[in-house]
Amino acid sequence: MDKSYPLRNTSADVIEPTLTGNIQRHADFASRLLGNKRDVLVYLPPGYRRARARRFPVLYLHDGQNVFDAATAFGGVEWRVDETAQRLIEEKLIEPVIIVAVANTGANRIHEYAPTRGRLEEGKRKRSKGLLRHYGRFLINELKPFIDGRYRTLTAPEHTGLGGSSLGGLATMALGLWHPNVFRRLAVMSPSIWWDNEALYKIVDEIDEEARPPLKIWLDTGTNEPSWQRARVLRDGLIDKGWHLHDDLHYLEAEGADHSEGAWGHRFDAVLRFLYPIQRPLLSATRRRARLTIAPPSAVPI
Repeated sequence: MDKSYPLRNTSADVIEPTLTGNIQRHADFASRLLGNKRDVLVYLPPGYRRARARRFPVLYLHDGQNVFDAATAFGGVEWRVDETAQRLIEEKLIEPVIIVAVANTGANRIHEYAPTRGRLEEGKRKRSKGLLRHYGRFLINELKPFIDGRYRTLTAPEHTGLGGSSLGGLATMALGLWHPNVFRRLAVMSPSIWWDNEALYKIVDEIDEEARPPLKIWLDTGTNEPSWQRARVLRDGLIDKGWHLHDDLHYLEAEGADHSEGAWGHRFDAVLRFLYPIQRPLLSATRRRARLTIAPPSAVPI
């Protein structure tokens, strides 16, 4: 089951901020569509300030309190996305990417991330408001235009990613399928497939195979999570709809991993490598032919 996240870390111990790199804070970012406010943190990759003419892909992450800073993360455990991205970019293992951490709003989180009006607790009558479509419009019509206007972004859908875990993973998968004209790279981590009698399976079943959205999807689960095998069923459903493993779909069962911030942070290195690999320049046709026809000295027959 998914847990409710507080707005900030509620541990009795005071934890010092752990932000790494060039991170811009937009406190109390207001949404007219949702009628609330939330903090938005923006990680800018190494070289952003110097490369004045360059534009960068963007990855939006739900539950933004947890991804950069232990001082605000649930239980004081952050994903270390800023440290991981900084290292991978500096080592030229991924392309430089802007990462936008979108905070949740505490008690409203479960409503904003829910694609349907499912029951909040099994056996209870109270249901979620099912506000994911409204939350999606906030991301698309309010936050993304702000980010694109403030920072040097690549705005096209093929350069725009979305990610989250648990209910945030559920929200990511649904929003990617609903809005492939906006988000094309998805990090779906330990998604809450159990939600509303596995409503996500139905959303996938409704995909038109002849018009399959061109999404690149990372999907994972930990084998120490409750009912983790549901992720296998989701993987198989995506393959049935035309996605290809190790091409536009990567599936991981993390052996022994539980449903926690630490587990998601541990595998975010691999998430970034899959979704934002370095784009190697293509060899010209002439150079490709030369490499195919000229043997190295050690291979020349004697």
